[in-house]
Amino acid sequence: MNDRVIAIIFFCLIIALTLGITAWAARKNKSTSDHYVAGGKISGWQNGLAISGDYLSAASFLGIAGTISLSGFSGFYLSIGFLVAYLVVLLLVAEPLRNLGKYTLADMLASRFNKSSVRSTAALSTIAISMFYMIAQLVGAGALVQLLLGINYAISVIIIGILMTVYIVLGGMIATTWIQIVKAVLLVVGTLALSILVLAQFSFNPLALFSAVEQEVGFEALHPPAPSDLTTSLSVISLNIALVLGTAGLPHILIRFLTVPDAKTARSSIVTATWIIGLFYLLTPILGYGATIFVGRDAITAQNPAGNTAAPQLADALGGPIFLAFVSAVAFATIVAVVAGLVLAASSAFAHDFYTNVIKGGDASEREQLRMARITAVAISVAAIVLALFAQGLNVAFLVALAFAVAASANVPVILLTIFWKKFNTTGAVTGMLTGLLSAVLLVAISPNVLGETGIVTGASAIFPLTNPALVSVPLGFLGCYLGTVLGGRGAEREREAGLQTDYDEIYVRSMTGISNIEKELHQATPTQEQPRAT
Repeated sequence: MNDRVIAIIFFCLIIALTLGITAWAARKNKSTSDHYVAGGKISGWQNGLAISGDYLSAASFLGIAGTISLSGFSGFYLSIGFLVAYLVVLLLVAEPLRNLGKYTLADMLASRFNKSSVRSTAALSTIAISMFYMIAQLVGAGALVQLLLGINYAISVIIIGILMTVYIVLGGMIATTWIQIVKAVLLVVGTLALSILVLAQFSFNPLALFSAVEQEVGFEALHPPAPSDLTTSLSVISLNIALVLGTAGLPHILIRFLTVPDAKTARSSIVTATWIIGLFYLLTPILGYGATIFVGRDAITAQNPAGNTAAPQLADALGGPIFLAFVSAVAFATIVAVVAGLVLAASSAFAHDFYTNVIKGGDASEREQLRMARITAVAISVAAIVLALFAQGLNVAFLVALAFAVAASANVPVILLTIFWKKFNTTGAVTGMLTGLLSAVLLVAISPNVLGETGIVTGASAIFPLTNPALVSVPLGFLGCYLGTVLGGRGAEREREAGLQTDYDEIYVRSMTGISNIEKELHQATPTQEQPRAT
């Protein structure tokens, strides 16, 4: 049995497993609540695994391992940023979002600002961020399938796009959740097995691995690079701002907190996810440096200039074709699960926030909402496929970092100020989201990633010097929120008087406790006086 046949068998098993889950979930996917948030019935440990499956994307398994193998320690910055980000989510976002939201991020904002402009802007932000992230996953998937099966990159991307559309259209959030759970388990097992194979070559001594890397490629591979100039230093700072804050604004992560029954479960799911994600990221240097030693930088770049196939190539070098097929199939499942979550977040934002609550004014029937969600999922999938066809040469970790920058700039300022600023109003929310979103996208378009020798357009010079825009775009997002609120004058007071904004004290208590009607809760909690006994 040749290598390609083995690979095809593993891929077919993964596809059969995920389609089986989708068929099972399709029988339960009957309402909008089921489709958007699995009816809010996911348990803490299940959601923790699903969050891990959602978060550990192609950027983590393929992109970071490839970056470390080619760039050394500087690639580890990505792992650190991704992991630390979950502390921000745990402390600031998870419980308030669960207490205020229903199906989407816009529901949380609309709980305080009852205006269609907020929902429309939040939907636009969600779709834009999800599209950045989806392109990254599809680029990784195309490179992976091309390596293993020899299928043309474009055809690979199209096949994966069709699969992710089937998962969402038929199975909704229920199918997506269980595919992510299965994928998280397979990914952790595959990463552990590959790390053990690497360490076994050095008597399970990581220091011996690091010493071998230093001898192979030099001292700089194990140490943070000394900044060559101020621009380089600022780029590193900007990247870490994007990673640390961006997670708290990623739509496909935020929506997961709405699939659990209460805030306590949301908190426990974050703890579970943090342990799993932490274990994984601690192993990424072993994968990256292992690829440097046992595959070689020349072989990695010859297969994929961005290094996206370093982990599968390492599996082939140490475990042979069977282990290569298994690891590649796990990476494939990783991409499919994450893309499914992204498509669901983006399609839910359009169907629920824009179509149902803006165009239809909240009067759309269950059947109409489900039909629109499915139509939107197909449209978004097609758009992501087309864009991914033009991004083949870009590193997936870099693409995901850009998505994090947009999320940190557009969503995080609005989320935090909705919860913690009494004077915040609709004008501030809309202005902040648009300012953060547009500034991040514009700065990326004029950065070295697009213009210059290493960019997409090689014949032009970069206008914005930093490779990641977060250092500038995140403060601009907060500034937009502030200026919009201040220039709105008594906007918050007028909105409360007109019934367009919920009282801040009520929102704050609800976000911290989950109590939606304080007077009713207090009345129910007060024991009735015992009636006098008849004598």
